[in-house]
Amino acid sequence: MTSMVTNIISTERVSNLNCLVGESPIWCAARGAWFWVDIPAKTIWQLDASSGTLCSWHTSEMVACIALKQDGDLIAGMESGIFSLHLGDHKNAQEQRLAAPEKLVAGMRFNDGRCDRQGRFWSGTMFMEMAAARPDGHLYRYTTEQGISQPFVSNLIVQNGLSWSPDGRTMYLSDSHASRQLIWSFDYDIDSGTPSNQRVFVDMNAHPGRPDGAAVDSDGCYWICGNDGGCILRFTPEGKLDSRINLPMAKPSMCSFGGDKLDTLLVTSIAAGKAEGDQWAGAVVMLRPGVKGMPETAFSA
Repeated sequence: MTSMVTNIISTERVSNLNCLVGESPIWCAARGAWFWVDIPAKTIWQLDASSGTLCSWHTSEMVACIALKQDGDLIAGMESGIFSLHLGDHKNAQEQRLAAPEKLVAGMRFNDGRCDRQGRFWSGTMFMEMAAARPDGHLYRYTTEQGISQPFVSNLIVQNGLSWSPDGRTMYLSDSHASRQLIWSFDYDIDSGTPSNQRVFVDMNAHPGRPDGAAVDSDGCYWICGNDGGCILRFTPEGKLDSRINLPMAKPSMCSFGGDKLDTLLVTSIAAGKAEGDQWAGAVVMLRPGVKGMPETAFSA
C-alpha cells in the first residue's frame, strides 16, 4: 500500500439532496440499493443503484443508525431504544421496539451502530446537547437471545466509529467530541462477542477533522470521516496514516463500501453549522477510492 492523496474530481453527488444530519449509510446487495438516515428529519433514505431512484420513509422518532436484518428489514438505534423497522409501501416505517437500556434518559439517544461479523448489533448512546460535553454515553450489544447488554464501554461523549477488522477479531470505536477526538481498538472475542484490551488506535488531534463514522476495507485498513476536516482518512491496521481523500463538504459523517463489486464508497454529511452559501453541506456523494470494502453482516444473532 502506497501513500496517496486523492482529490474530489471523481466525486459524484447523489441528487441535490441535502440532509440535516446524514448518517449510517449501508449497502444492501439483495435490493441493489443504498440506505442512510437523516437523524433530525426522522427519515430513512433509499437509493436504487441501477435506476438512481430515491425514496424515503419517516419514523416516529429520530433514527440514528441502521443495519440490515436477515429477514430483509432493518435494525436501528433510535431515541428510546433499539427497534426493528419494516420499510413497506407506506411512507411511514413500521416500528417494533426490541429493547432499551436502563441508562437511556431524557435528552439522550443512540448514535453510531452496526453489526459485528457474526451478526450481533452494537450501538452507543450520547447526550444530544453536544456543547454540554456530558460523558454519559455507553456502548451496548444487542442479540435476540440475550437482549441488550450492560455497557461494555462507558464515559463516552459522542460515540462513533464502530467497525470490525475483516476477521472480526479487532473492534474499533471513536469518540468524535472536540474534547476527545480519539479512535480506540479492542481485542474482540468472536465467540462471545466481547471486546477487551482497549487502547488508543489513532489520536485524531494530530489529524484533520474529528473522528466520525467509519468503514473497514478488504485490506483491513480503517477509513474514518474527518468531520470538520472535509476529508476521509485511511489508516493501516497498525494505525499509520496511509491516504487522505479530500471532499467537497466540510462535515463528512460516515462512509460505507458498496456496489456490486464493493468498490464504491458512499459518504453522508452534515448541514448543521454550514457556512452561508455552502451547497455541499449535507450532501451525499459517491466515489471510487481504488480499493474494495467488506460486506456488512446482517443481524442474525
